This record gives sequence, C-alpha cells and structure tokens, in this order.
Amino acid sequence: MQSTTDDSQPAAWKLILAFATIYISWGTTYLAIQLGVKEEKMPPLMFGGSRLFTAGVVLLGIQAIRGQKVRLARTDLWPLIIAGVLLFVGGNGGISLAVQTITSGESSVLAATMPLFMGLLAMLWPDGDRLNLVGWLGLAVGFVGVGFLFAPNLVRGASLFQEAGAFLALASAALWALGSLILRHVKLSMPRFSSAAWQMAIGGGAMIVVGLARGEEVPQRITLGAFGVWIWLLVVGSWMGFVAFNWLLEHVSAARVGTYAYVNPLLAVLLGWAIHAETVSAWLLEGLGCILAGVFLVRWGEVHPALAVEKQDVVPQDA
Repeated sequence: MQSTTDDSQPAAWKLILAFATIYISWGTTYLAIQLGVKEEKMPPLMFGGSRLFTAGVVLLGIQAIRGQKVRLARTDLWPLIIAGVLLFVGGNGGISLAVQTITSGESSVLAATMPLFMGLLAMLWPDGDRLNLVGWLGLAVGFVGVGFLFAPNLVRGASLFQEAGAFLALASAALWALGSLILRHVKLSMPRFSSAAWQMAIGGGAMIVVGLARGEEVPQRITLGAFGVWIWLLVVGSWMGFVAFNWLLEHVSAARVGTYAYVNPLLAVLLGWAIHAETVSAWLLEGLGCILAGVFLVRWGEVHPALAVEKQDVVPQDA
C-alpha cells in the first residue's frame, strides 16, 4: 500500500498519539482474543466474526453519513469478498483458533511472519516485487526463527505437528499476506475506508457462518469479562487502530507506519507475560529476534519492477 504525504506536516503530538494508538490497539489484540476465547469460553469464530461484522457495518454507516461512496460496484464485489474471507476468516479466524492451544505471545510472534509470506508470494505476480540477495537472506533468517518456536516440542521428542495452534497462526499470516497482495493488485472504485469496512463486514459475516458450520453455538450466557473484551476489540482494535493507521498513511511514509510490525509482537509478548503470566522462554525470544530481523531484511531487499534500475534504500511498502 502506497502512502500519500500531506504538504502540511501534522503536529508532533498528533503523530505520537496516532503511532501509540496503532501500537497499543494491535499489540493488545492477541491477548484480548485469547482472554475472550480461552478464558471466557466464547466460540472463537463467532466471537471474532460478530465483532468484525459490527465494526464494518458501523464504519459503512459513518461513510454514508459523510457522503462517501459505499455502494458496491460489480467490479469491486468479488475482490472484496475474496479479500474479506482471506484476511478475516483466514487471518483473524486462524489466530482466534490458534490461541486455544498456544499462548498469545507465541501467536503474535508467528503472525509476525506475514511480511515474509508477502515477500515470497509477491513474486507470483508478473508485476510483483522481487527479492534480491538480502531479501532471500531475510526469508531464511525469518523461517529459522519459526523453527525456534517449534524446537521445544522436538527437543522433548514430541511430534512436530503436536501443536495445531502454531500451524494455524502460520497459516493465518500466509492468508493475510495473500489477501493483502490481491488488494494491492486490484483497483477498487471506492474510498479506502469504505473498502476496508466492506472487507470487515464480509469477513466477519463469513466467520460467523463458518463458526456455525463447525458446530459453534451462540453462548447462553455472556460474562461481563467476555463483553468487555469484545468491546475492547471492537472499539480499540477495529475502530481506533484502523482510523489511526489510515490517517498515518496520509501523513507519513508507509515504511514508518509499518513499524507496527516490529512493535506489536514485542508488546504482545510483554503483555502476555505481565498480565497473563505466560512463560517467555529463550526459544520464544530467539524466534522473535530472528523473525523480526528477517522481516527487516525482506523489506530492505524488496525490488520493485518499475524501479528496478534504482537502488531500493528504503522500505516503500506497508504490509
């Protein structure tokens, strides 16, 4: 996603507040999802889907009130359906299922591999980004980090496939990357806010349907804790984070906005340890370090076809 910078630079406090918002809102998401799904026993896909569907519908209403285009053009329908399903059923839904068996910190670290999958999958497009030697090194380093997270089971002699949650978190990162790449290569006829609102509404609705299909039931009783987590994810995770993210894309470079990819897993691991008493093992820290180093190298090593003759000394794309 390319950023557009505004000629009038916002006040420093506004930039700081916006960055703090995306760091906190998305850094707390993993623990919040786990508290709702694992501690409060909410059905994972219905819990996440209801929040996303509500967020999308409300944002569409706000866009309509603002006079922005919200009506779906025929050419926009299938790209938004495909992207919504990949991003939210695959991406968010995968994490919602993963935190049932792995910690919020582990899920956040594995989800941080998304830019690695972006770098790999982008090469499938004829006009997609390519990786130079530094980028390929980043892929290798990043996936070595993934190996560190699987290492404890192997050391104990357990099966590599014992923890389905780890594979679900990895799959969610890959599917989010694929959905993002599809959107990057499709020209939509509506504003960014309207497009994202449709994606959330479609993806959230699809999550509810898939949840019902896999046997999830509407809870007979919703605790105050479950409702509080749902509201946090709706207001802070979906609305505040989304608005801050898009506002920043209009005022600073996409590379600076993309720093959330480094901050969020660090914050998620810290919160999981401080609030939920999650174990922060050496394996987890080593894996986190390798994955973040890999993400940095992949972004540094991306070569854009239109600019192939120029040295890419900045990271121009946001994941």
